[in-house]
Amino acid sequence: MNIAIILLTLVMIVAFIFEYVNGFHDSANAISTVVSTKALTPRRAILYAASLDFVGAFFGTHVAHTIGAGMVAPESVTQLVILCALLGAVTWNLLTWYLGLPSSSSHALIGGLLGAAVTHAYFRLDKAYELILRMPSFRLEHPALDVINGPNVMYKVILPMICSPILGFVVGFLVILVLLKIFHKMRPELLNRLFRKLQIFSSGFLAFSHGSNDAQKTMGIITLALMTAGVVQNKTFEIPVWVICACAMTLALGTMTGGWKIIRTMSSKVIKMKPIHGFSVETASASIILTASHFGFPVSTTHIISTAIVGVGSMVKVSAVKWGMVKNIVVAWVCTIPACMALSAGFYFLLIKTPLANGGG
Repeated sequence: MNIAIILLTLVMIVAFIFEYVNGFHDSANAISTVVSTKALTPRRAILYAASLDFVGAFFGTHVAHTIGAGMVAPESVTQLVILCALLGAVTWNLLTWYLGLPSSSSHALIGGLLGAAVTHAYFRLDKAYELILRMPSFRLEHPALDVINGPNVMYKVILPMICSPILGFVVGFLVILVLLKIFHKMRPELLNRLFRKLQIFSSGFLAFSHGSNDAQKTMGIITLALMTAGVVQNKTFEIPVWVICACAMTLALGTMTGGWKIIRTMSSKVIKMKPIHGFSVETASASIILTASHFGFPVSTTHIISTAIVGVGSMVKVSAVKWGMVKNIVVAWVCTIPACMALSAGFYFLLIKTPLANGGG
């Protein structure tokens, strides 16, 4: 069988593994609060979230365009680059899942793509594999870095990465503030009963928004792989319908699997929530995520929801927030892109001398 076909097949398989892992890694985003407040049982919450993840994946492709056509120069993208980017992202997702840390699948994929593309350019510029073994100095002005689309990475990744958690905190804080002002005279048992019902809608809204943003990242990377292999040819980066359907189904299946370690972190280890808190977190987070999807920003749903939880908890009582766990989440947030750049570069280093390089290196 032709090496190029084998490589494309590997890329597709790993891309769907990434989407599946994304689903069970990020399932906590949509269901942790609704499970924590007992508005839905875990089994029903997962099925509900999976259904709306699937539906949300069909609404828009702006984020897919950003991932597939806006991060790195087209000439720096090969099948091997895409494969290494995906391997780096999957490895990081599995590691953080094992540790129970809610890290960003979006930033994992972006970091993987940047790291693999720069490493590929570095090999092509130096034209000698042996130079790597001598550990040459890698200056910040190295021309290999020119393959990165600086403005897009800055305005569509770095700034949203910084701003979206801040927005999550602020909007979560304001939503719970307004709700407490409106319902402060209601008896606690009635308040809990009302917001348990409302949470069914807000958690669905959040699951829908998660699907609308997260499913698109894999759509973009698969379409990029198909175009690089010459299977799909279009100048406007149109996402094939079958790719949208396949990614939506894979994300939903991953969500149905559930990432229980992360669910426990999000639902109880950051702050103990009541239904009104869960509703506030879900409403604030979903609004921010859907807005980001509309503008093509591949934001971290994990970071937005984590900081919304902290914002809501801070409004109720600052000491109620378990700041040690928040610190662990922030560390994972800061490390994701550079760690995945390093992982994907490492995979490229390992695979460049294999027969696979002949089909896409």
